[in-house]
Amino acid sequence: MTFNSFIFALFFPAVVVLHGLLRSHRSARHVLLLAASYTFYGYWNWRFLGLILFSTLLDYSIGKALERSDDPRRRKRLLLASLVGNLGCLGFFKYWNFFAGELQRILEGVGLRADPLLLEIVLPVGISFYTFQTLSYTIDIYRRQLSAEPSLLRFALFVAFFPQLVAGPIVRASHFLPQLRRDARTTPLQFESGLALMAWGLVKKVVFADVIGRGLVDPFWADTSGWGGLAALLPVYGYAFQIYGDFSGYSDIAIGAARILGYDLGRNFDAPYRATSPRDFWRRWHISLSTWLRDYLYIPMGGNQKGAMRTRVNLLNTMLLGGLWHGASWMFVAWGAFHGALLGLDRLLGIRESTHRRGQWLQRLVVFHAVCLGWILFRSRTVPDALEVLATFGRSTALPSISPWVWVALVLAAVTQLLRPRWKLDLRLAFLRVPATVRGVAYALLLGLVANAQGDTPFIYFQF
Repeated sequence: MTFNSFIFALFFPAVVVLHGLLRSHRSARHVLLLAASYTFYGYWNWRFLGLILFSTLLDYSIGKALERSDDPRRRKRLLLASLVGNLGCLGFFKYWNFFAGELQRILEGVGLRADPLLLEIVLPVGISFYTFQTLSYTIDIYRRQLSAEPSLLRFALFVAFFPQLVAGPIVRASHFLPQLRRDARTTPLQFESGLALMAWGLVKKVVFADVIGRGLVDPFWADTSGWGGLAALLPVYGYAFQIYGDFSGYSDIAIGAARILGYDLGRNFDAPYRATSPRDFWRRWHISLSTWLRDYLYIPMGGNQKGAMRTRVNLLNTMLLGGLWHGASWMFVAWGAFHGALLGLDRLLGIRESTHRRGQWLQRLVVFHAVCLGWILFRSRTVPDALEVLATFGRSTALPSISPWVWVALVLAAVTQLLRPRWKLDLRLAFLRVPATVRGVAYALLLGLVANAQGDTPFIYFQF
């Protein structure tokens, strides 16, 4: 049994029960949650607990030192130490072999003999997420927008909180630490809404993402020879819904689990395929990352305050770094550059949401297909792979056989995106109003569905 299924079968319910029993003992609850978080992460690879501890102690100490100091030069040195320490670890584990391999190819290309500099490095799960969390903490203290956290226990829990540790959302200290300083109270409505959100996240992952991925997307990217014409749009659409269902599904599970424990992680997705412009898409997709890039990269670069051309350059640079954040691959960089260009074009044209419903749907259709074009870059391993996918649109072949279950998953995934937010809220409220026994049966059926799901496909964003 993998830890992904173990958490629902035993680990998480046990934590919830113990957390409830310690309701009147705040510090004891924090110790429990921190121990659970380290157990959760250490179960995958206990050696990398040292990295979390290093980031925790580094930024906890630097945060306190920053708050005590009024010397601008010392404060800059402290911030630099945080940046070097955190980004140094991230760079070594995530990018060393990538840049070492590129350097080796460049040197050999000009006729110089280069010894291999590649190392057998295992990428720690979630390192990109908790690194950005701790960095935002020290940067906010440096800007005097946040006070240093006096309790090491609370700060360690902020860094390692297990529901969102391995794949986000990226939670800000200003949002989460105040919650740890007060009693975590969960009402029955909050408890069940958190449970329903976790259930919905599992549906997105198991019913939408995994079915579409195994039955359509993976076979297509493995062999495009049987596809052609407009039919080739299906696996491209499929990947758009797969990555949304997979990542937003995990976010729902994390947010729901935190809500059951009495904590709010914010929102990470907001029907991104209803976006009417590239800018609107990034207000809806991976909100915790897009706002992080805006606040800690785009605005410090000058944002939109230094002229139109500089604004477009800042957008491009921000998205290039955002693409590289996803992994050590030129395809992620290309994907970031593509979205940077879209955002620059958005600024150039001054795109605004149409005031007419038909105009809005036309905008959504255009933006969705632009985003899908970007997903081809994101999903492909190399440029030739991406070009091969694009070449399928110029061929003429019959539609390959597709499982009825894949068709059902595609339709349901699309419908959930097309529903208006108000309709989604009404459906949630209607579900919570049905008799408790009916809801219990629904949850039991869902657990059975998950238990009998084919395979155990990891979440896509675990690799980032």
